[in-house]
Amino acid sequence: MAQNPFDDDNGSFYALINHEEQHSLWPTFKPVPEGWSIVYGEPDGRPRQEVLDWIGEHWTDIRPKSLRDHISKYEARQGTPHVVD
Repeated sequence: MAQNPFDDDNGSFYALINHEEQHSLWPTFKPVPEGWSIVYGEPDGRPRQEVLDWIGEHWTDIRPKSLRDHISKYEARQGTPHVVD
C-alpha cells in the first residue's frame, strides 16, 4: 500500500495559506494549488514536523477570515464581544 505523501516524516514540506487565511501542510514535490501561497519553507521545503509546528504557532484561529470578519461586524453593531472558548 502506498504511503500518503502528507504523512512522510522524511519529506520536504511547505506551509500554505489561502485567501481565508487557512493553512495547509503541502509536500514540495506537488504543485501548489490555485488560490494558495507558500508562507513558510521556501525555497526547498522544511521537515514535516517543523512545518506543522510553524502552522500550529501561526494559525491560532482556525475560523475562516470571512467568518471572523462577519462576527467582528456583528459585534461592532451589537456592542458586545464574542467569547470563544
